[in-house]
Amino acid sequence: MPVSKSRRALLGTAALTLAFGIAALTEPAYAGEGTGFGEGSTTEQSGGGDNTGIYAAAKIQYSGSVAKNGGTGNVTSSDVNWTPPPCWYAPYLGAEDFKKKMSKSIEDAANTPGMGGTSGSALGELQRHYEDEYGWTDTPGYKDYNVDKDGEGMFWAAVENPNEPDVLKRGSCTDLPFWVDNGEAPPPQYEEAITPEILAALAYQHMELPDTDVTLAPEATTKVNLPTWAWLDKAVFDEVQATAAINVPSFNITATTTAKPVSLKLEPGTKDAQTYPASGECTINADGSIGEPYAKGKSDQTPPCGLKYLRSSGDGTYKLRATITWEIAWTGTGGAGGDLPNGTFGNEQDITVQEIQAVNR
Repeated sequence: MPVSKSRRALLGTAALTLAFGIAALTEPAYAGEGTGFGEGSTTEQSGGGDNTGIYAAAKIQYSGSVAKNGGTGNVTSSDVNWTPPPCWYAPYLGAEDFKKKMSKSIEDAANTPGMGGTSGSALGELQRHYEDEYGWTDTPGYKDYNVDKDGEGMFWAAVENPNEPDVLKRGSCTDLPFWVDNGEAPPPQYEEAITPEILAALAYQHMELPDTDVTLAPEATTKVNLPTWAWLDKAVFDEVQATAAINVPSFNITATTTAKPVSLKLEPGTKDAQTYPASGECTINADGSIGEPYAKGKSDQTPPCGLKYLRSSGDGTYKLRATITWEIAWTGTGGAGGDLPNGTFGNEQDITVQEIQAVNR
């Protein structure tokens, strides 16, 4: 007899918690290893042990400009409401292997002292779901763990994003493992099933942008009321790519997230300064550069990108912050693609501003 969708959610959460322990909903589902910026990184989702729950064993590989050791990159989204996925569903095991894993977990839980009442009932429903075709409105049950279809598909299971700081969000993919035939899309109710779009968002999260090394003239020490020219050459200021891919039998998808620089924002570190242009936003030139290099004879001209300090920094320095805005888009398997929120990354440079000394004659 099918159960309701609300009962399905309750069963999914309760069964995972009872059969595999609270750690199943809170522990990171993968550990990462990486080689660093510009060289690529590999991070894999691994199946949990008896005390960490059922998790997808599929591996997501990151390459390109990504952070070391599977860590979060340095891109700050311009959309404060955008966040990468806290969890998702991915291919886990074939039918025979899943039966060995799940049936043992159920058996171990059933033999736990005090397993009775509501807990025992939920565990019984879990067992019936995989052994006796016990299902609910939009999710059929399975006969003997679908072993008659071994090799024709895989069970999918939840993966937690270890870079998600909110434990509740990270453990919000609470549906029980479900079957997907080879070559078929996951059932539509599993909205968090891995897709190229999710991979693109994960690539965005891991992306590492280069330092914003703005060339200044004068370089680190300038004078009050003397225009400082700022520029970035195209050779050191180009697009950046990060790729995420998942490859398992009969399921291979990839997504590449590309960041293109579009503008430079200068923040002088004091109110006693002017920026050029007045907004402080220097847009990209047709040749891909920003600003214009200083050349001899331009000292009295207004730079297209730069600033002018109106007061000495005294015995200290001003913190000039240079921030690049990057336009970010993605492409993926099957011609999928779209835009992601613009990203920013910047750093600070110490600027000493001296008074112009008067000459006494």
